Amino acid sequence: MTGTEHGPDARRTSPTRESGGTADARVPRGTTGTDDGHHGRTETGPDDARPAHGGPGEGGRPRSGFAARLADFAARCREAIPRAVAEDTTARISDALGNCLAALGPYARDDAARGPHEAALTTARRAGGTPESTAIGSGVRLPADRAALVNGTLAHALDFDDTHLPSVLHPTAAVLPAALAAAEASGADGALTVAALAAGGEVCVRLGMASYDPRLRNSVFFDKGLHATSICGTVGAAVAAGLAQGLTSAQLADAIGIACSMGAGVIEANRTGGTVKRIHCGWAAHCGISAAQLAAAGVTGPPTVLEGRFGFLTAFLGDRWDAGPLLDGLDAMDDAAHWEYPRTVYKPYPSNHFTHPGIDCALALRAAGLDPADVVTAELGVAAAARRTIGEPREQKVRPSSPYHAKFSGPYTVASALLAEWDRGPGVRLRDFTPEAFTDPRRLALAARVEVVSDARCDAEFPHAFGGVLRVRTRGGATIEHRVVSSRGGPGSPLTSTELAEKFQVGAEPLLGAERTRRLAAATAALPGAGPGCVTDLLGLTRI
Repeated sequence: MTGTEHGPDARRTSPTRESGGTADARVPRGTTGTDDGHHGRTETGPDDARPAHGGPGEGGRPRSGFAARLADFAARCREAIPRAVAEDTTARISDALGNCLAALGPYARDDAARGPHEAALTTARRAGGTPESTAIGSGVRLPADRAALVNGTLAHALDFDDTHLPSVLHPTAAVLPAALAAAEASGADGALTVAALAAGGEVCVRLGMASYDPRLRNSVFFDKGLHATSICGTVGAAVAAGLAQGLTSAQLADAIGIACSMGAGVIEANRTGGTVKRIHCGWAAHCGISAAQLAAAGVTGPPTVLEGRFGFLTAFLGDRWDAGPLLDGLDAMDDAAHWEYPRTVYKPYPSNHFTHPGIDCALALRAAGLDPADVVTAELGVAAAARRTIGEPREQKVRPSSPYHAKFSGPYTVASALLAEWDRGPGVRLRDFTPEAFTDPRRLALAARVEVVSDARCDAEFPHAFGGVLRVRTRGGATIEHRVVSSRGGPGSPLTSTELAEKFQVGAEPLLGAERTRRLAAATAALPGAGPGCVTDLLGLTRI
């Protein structure tokens, strides 16, 4: 039996890919010169480095260093961004706030969800400082960089945050906390706050795209065990914070240059456990604000910090990087079609994105009549890169060490989907990652029958889409299977606006109640037209 594959005709939630340019697009401010599309090291190195900020910045001929060109793009976002991009970015703020509240809710009772966030909040409060920005949930006022640390940790706590493909990073959870904290501290209005997130998110995902190696069919960051979210997110957060704080184009380039020395993160926790990865987005946001503040105070960055011989791209990626995805179209960003950030996809399940194809397949087989008790063995086929995260080491994946560790287990999430409580709606949900669920003997026994293997077709699709195939041998001797080309929520099967609204409600309502959840949703939607001080009012609605 072969189930129906998710196809490309599914409704998209983001208008960007259909709408192109819009009537409110900013007026172009000149060209950025020829976009470099070569692979590997550039000809710009320390011996021929240009003077820092070797051009007039705003209003003049754009400068030629990579950081300067990204900074010029970001500075233009202060004037206006395409309406489609603003609408998409606003929806991402709503999704992230819902995820933050869900991480404080009744199904996040283990140390993997609340522990790092509470540790970050305790540490931030102990350090003291000027109260500038609001911590989501608690309402505590903290210095902007520490509020970003706390909120970024919370935004990534459930692994429910959006994912950009093919860079395979989570831009919003790293960049939004910096944008909100800096905007609140500076008193920015809603339009600038949204523009700051859009610009920072765009820089973040473009850096991630520059790391994609078509020979590997993978991000070089990921292949090396580096967390692109925290590394690229730090640079994106610096752009967002700098924009919200009113930095000039030259200062934004300095903030990028400073941030490139701050981003870090390894992803071994995805394989074997540990709670430190929850801090990665918070640390990126914290460092991004620090970089912007230092740039405002006069610290400068290398003009060739990205492309130089000892710059960011070569230091992290060697000669396996491509400048084209980083720079292409920067001179035409008044056209929404050139933006990459809105192509980021939403998660329908609160687990590592590589587990989602297996969840989809298991749900499809269950809907077709499979009884979990009839499963003798199951083989989950995914891309090789995904298998290394959700299938190895096998002995740890079939018996996760914590509810958070279970989010990175192919066997556990397949078992959870097969055992889904259909009377409460099919799917893998927050309640599937509680202390009670991840130690459930029936669930663990079923997980032990699941083997994760590499699948050639999934390799061919990865990382532009996350596909999977689940083959089950039953007690009756039959073999049944289901394949998805693009997991639910991905490029081939995006979530609808109704599904996103339901996801936000499920995260927020248990803590805020129906009326305040409605008010928070309305305030977020109205953010692009809100006046100065609106971020304080918005985050005030999240206080539990």
